[in-house]
Amino acid sequence: MSLLHQASLPFGLRSGSNFTPAHSLKPLLDGISELQVPGPEAVWAIGEVDLGQSVRLLRFYQDNEDYWLQVLINGAVPGDIVLFGYHRAVPVHDQAHLQRLTGSVPKAGMPIFEHEGSLYSRQWGREAGLAEWVALCEAVTSPEARYRIQHRSMLYARDTGLPGRREFLLLSVEEDEHGALTYTTSLGITLFPTDFHVT
Repeated sequence: MSLLHQASLPFGLRSGSNFTPAHSLKPLLDGISELQVPGPEAVWAIGEVDLGQSVRLLRFYQDNEDYWLQVLINGAVPGDIVLFGYHRAVPVHDQAHLQRLTGSVPKAGMPIFEHEGSLYSRQWGREAGLAEWVALCEAVTSPEARYRIQHRSMLYARDTGLPGRREFLLLSVEEDEHGALTYTTSLGITLFPTDFHVT
């Protein structure tokens, strides 16, 4: 049964709840991560990606559409928490445009990826060269609608030097139910439950 249909979501997060980062988070990450920590935001929509074997990604999209909180759920137990912010979103015009964005020229899918002067290591795929992007299907529920988004994604990460915290770079080709494609680049940072509170 989908966690979205259960009364208990992790950390009290739900549509309409308020997500507030701790005051200490922004100065902690200043100069460490390019992600700009948001202020208090309401959760608008919730996305769910079923990874199989009772493992899911829950994504809590905030009223400020630039941010979303991702929680890995194993069974009913929350695991890794990552705060993501959209860095760029590019509408895809055609297949040639898509190939230029995701193909071998920008090296998306290679073991090492450079983004604005920082080097990130690929997290998915063991190939020595170009790896296949990972297909994910996300079911999204908001107060206004339910819909699905198809993703082809590649995840990268780098150490920040802070204990237990990594900065993530998520590249994704997103296809909505109307067939429109968008190539998104998102930056994320590891969070601990003490880094935020929910009301």
